[in-house]
Amino acid sequence: MPRRKSTETMTLDTKGAKIGEPVPKAVIDTNTASVGVPRQADHGLQEELNTLRQQIDALQHQILHGARSVKGGARKAMRQTEAAVKLYPVSTLLIVTAAVGALAFAARRASPPRRRHQPALRELRDLYETIRERI
Repeated sequence: MPRRKSTETMTLDTKGAKIGEPVPKAVIDTNTASVGVPRQADHGLQEELNTLRQQIDALQHQILHGARSVKGGARKAMRQTEAAVKLYPVSTLLIVTAAVGALAFAARRASPPRRRHQPALRELRDLYETIRERI
């Protein structure tokens, strides 16, 4: 059997938001159950700019220090390489040759295989063979 329709009407809550009412865009604080943007301390623009300048200066110093350490490490590696080449010239030459050979081998293996003869070259060879047979 179908359900009976209820004839009782429910009362609407008039305290809450109504349909079509704009929703406030703000911060909702669940602790105090308040909606809105909390008051910000009044800071002057000059104070904020000074703080940003200090942060930029600190970043510049960090970048400068990092660049110097990288540059020093590169110089140290260069000096060590020069010393190794001067002390062991034959060994260095063999190592460089082996590295170049390994790279060439890897590049050759990585490249797609070529066809032995291009179609135009094959046609020329066939033409040459037919002319040779006629003579």
